[in-house]
Order: sequence, then C-alpha cells, then structure tokens
Amino acid sequence: MRALVCEELGSVSVTEMKPLEPGPGQVVISVEAAGVNYVDGLFVQGRYQIKPPLPFVPGGEVAGTVAALGPEVTGPAIGTRVVAMCGLGGFATQVLVPASAAVPIPDRLDMARAATFIQSYSTALFALRDRGGLLAGENVLVLGAGGGVGLAAVQVATALGASVLAGASSQAKREAARTAGAAAVVDTTSADLKTAARAWSPGGVDVVYDPIGGELADPALRSLRDRGRYLVIGFASGTIPSLPLNQILLRNRTVVGVDWGSWSMSDGAGQRALLAELLDLVAAGTLDPIAPQTAPLDNAAEVMDDLLNRRVVGKVALTL
Repeated sequence: MRALVCEELGSVSVTEMKPLEPGPGQVVISVEAAGVNYVDGLFVQGRYQIKPPLPFVPGGEVAGTVAALGPEVTGPAIGTRVVAMCGLGGFATQVLVPASAAVPIPDRLDMARAATFIQSYSTALFALRDRGGLLAGENVLVLGAGGGVGLAAVQVATALGASVLAGASSQAKREAARTAGAAAVVDTTSADLKTAARAWSPGGVDVVYDPIGGELADPALRSLRDRGRYLVIGFASGTIPSLPLNQILLRNRTVVGVDWGSWSMSDGAGQRALLAELLDLVAAGTLDPIAPQTAPLDNAAEVMDDLLNRRVVGKVALTL
C-alpha cells in the first residue's frame, strides 16, 4: 500500500508500506478518496492540541470499498461502498477501522463527495440544530461560507428551513455560497458586517455560525438580535477573539461552544444516528453535497498548505 507519512513535523512524503490485516472487530477499506481538512494541516505542522507520535499518516476522513473483514466480523460485506472517520491514517490506499465505523453510503454519493462529507456536514447539523436550536424561518449569518465547513452550514441551515446570509472573503467563495443555497452574501473583507447583517435581517440575525474567529467575531456578535445564539465552531483566522460580555448580557444573547469532534468520540451512538440522518437526507435529495476539488496523493502537502492559508474554495479530496 502507498501512504503519505509525516516523519518529521512540517514535511510529508509518499511511502510504500506493508498491506494492512484486519484484527477482531475490524475491516480494511480500500480507499478511493480521502478528504483533506484544516486539522490535517495542523497535525502535520505540530500545531494541533493532539500531537501523535512520529511517524504518522495524516488523514481522518475516507471513502472506498470494504476489502477485508476481521475474525467474526459479519459486515459490511466485502465490496460495500462505505465512508469512515479514522482519526489518522486516511491518506493511504488502505485504512483499518472498526467495523461499526464503516458506514454504507447512498448510490447517488460519489467517492470524492463522500470523503468530504462527514466532518463538515456532521459539524453543521450538530451545531445548528442540536447546539444552536435553529428553527425553520430563522435567519443565520454563516462566516467562512466559501470553505468546506461554511458551505455545509449553508446547505444544512437551508434544509432546516432557515435563510442564510453568507459571509466570505472572495467573489469565488461568495458565488459558491450562493450556489449552495445562500439567500444573500456579504464581502467580509470590506463591508461593515454588523450593518450588512442588520440590513438583511431587521433587528439582527437569529444565529451566527463562526468557524473563523479573529476580527470578525465582534461585529458578528453585534449582528445578533435579542436572544440570538453565537455558535463558536473554530478559529481558522488563527486568532482566538475576546468578546465583550456586555454585548451578551444586554440583549440576552447566548454564546455556544461547538466541539463536534469530542462529542462524536464520546457519544458514538449519537454520532451514528446523526450521520444516518444526514445520509438519509442525501439519499432523498434534500441535501446535495457540493463536489470537492480533487488532487493526487502526491500533492497532499500543497493542498494542506492551501487550506491552512485559506486559499481553497469548498473542500478538496485526495484521489488514491
């Protein structure tokens, strides 16, 4: 098998490795596509709070077919098209996961879209509905709306019956957000975000979905109406903001932390139910995940650098 190996922080190389053999309760997936996420670049740079021992294979989100079953494993059957979160090890032609982690995917979902689906769409549904209590008819400001996490939030919010104002830093990203279903867009590099949001949604928006942080956080908070909810998804800007507590107190606003990753690891049954619901929406045509850009495994270092520097519109899948 071929794998992208990080032997020292900051660099990766494609290496030939021994084929994987499944143990009890495990399956081997023959990987056809692997989603590249912001966190993968952080792992390789040594900038994530979890620091795996060297050497390691990055990549946590894969799609492919089941190639081998471990002892006493009865399914999914060999040849089944599946998607899985594997934590690490995904940037390889084979990956080893618990059988319960290999989830069959609808026929309408191709491998590249499947490989870039779980993290972004699970985060969006967990954040908007389960943590933010989003209701049909409400208005949502999505920041970073041209990235993978933001585009998923646009689609999920729309599927839940909300209207979306998409904030993004380039024309290409704003057009991608419109295509994903945003009702309106705003240029976050030049517009007064608070004024734009309040002009679009008089009185303020109901929910802010923020994977960016940094200097956008304060005006985004001020764009909320009374009892509005601010969802803290992440800090892709590289800066963790400080928020004025008086702006939370005076209008009965709520700031909500969203850590889908830790929740999904601590509540496996809950995550399986959440993912099953999302895949049912895909099968029904309610959600139509956006096709990612694709790149070969050998270009993984360049792709991760582009993600860390916010040069990517949407998501990227490595094809193996």
